[in-house]
Amino acid sequence: MEQNYYVHESSYIDPGCSIGAGTHIWHFSHLMSGTVIGEKCNIGQNVFIASDVILGNGVKVQNNVSIYAGVVCEDDVFLGPSCVFTNVINPRSFIEKKNEFKKTIIKKGASIGANSTIICGVTIGSYALVGAGAVVTKNVPDYSMVIGNPARVRGYVCVCGEKLLTQTEQDAELKCRVCGKKYAFKDNVLIEI
Repeated sequence: MEQNYYVHESSYIDPGCSIGAGTHIWHFSHLMSGTVIGEKCNIGQNVFIASDVILGNGVKVQNNVSIYAGVVCEDDVFLGPSCVFTNVINPRSFIEKKNEFKKTIIKKGASIGANSTIICGVTIGSYALVGAGAVVTKNVPDYSMVIGNPARVRGYVCVCGEKLLTQTEQDAELKCRVCGKKYAFKDNVLIEI
């Protein structure tokens, strides 16, 4: 069977990985057995992806990212340089806690900024934007922009990534000044209309 993806010779792919067509895996990366990578993904330099991680189609993982067991990234997710995921709330080197791994879900189109830390067990909503260096400790709503430690909602973003409004302007219909998409709040949730 012909390989329809690219792996740099310095990277190591354990047996039992599933890698989609058109995916590129660059220098010094390691994918453990059981990893599932979709089509047309880009895995940067020095990336570690643990067993049982699932990346959808079109996911971009920048350099120096660690993705641990239990993480699921849906299609078109962006993981910025040096961001990291956890999988246990209270790790100890002398106690095995593999049965305590928590699932972390990054929904379609979300972007995680450089040097961010994503604490296990959260869901980051569709098209959400996590600012550089943020520490995400709880769920992030769709289209939300979160920053800080701990990360808090500081505004909302369009599918195209442009900022829509600040937290205090929630009662109006929103329109992206760049692409023209419209949004509104329904039951305190931002939706595209």
